[in-house]
Amino acid sequence: MTTIRIVSDWHRRRAIDAVSDAPLGHIVSIKEPTRNTVQNAKLHAMIDDVARADPLGHSYDADDYKAVFVNAYKSEHRVLYGVDGRPFPAPVRTSAFSVKQCAELIELVYAFGAEHGVKWSEKNIG
Repeated sequence: MTTIRIVSDWHRRRAIDAVSDAPLGHIVSIKEPTRNTVQNAKLHAMIDDVARADPLGHSYDADDYKAVFVNAYKSEHRVLYGVDGRPFPAPVRTSAFSVKQCAELIELVYAFGAEHGVKWSEKNIG
């Protein structure tokens, strides 16, 4: 399998060549890049800051607040059914978020924190 991140004209030509050389029946996918490590670190640091402040007053930890924010961000949720037949929401994997989606989630966390007086740690500045 070939994966090419298009960051220059040379990479674009390489992708075109790979498509031209691919046997019939192969599948080509072009997608937005997923979130990067800088975004991931910033998102988790911000969620840690919110969890320390606990503005909702429910003693939520960082994982709980992450679920709260992802739920607020994603308007559609899949429902799965357990072995006992009871429905439950399918987990949303932020690791599959695009750069844009992760940026939007960071903005949502930032807006919530600003509204609730969360003090951001140094690692969140910038």
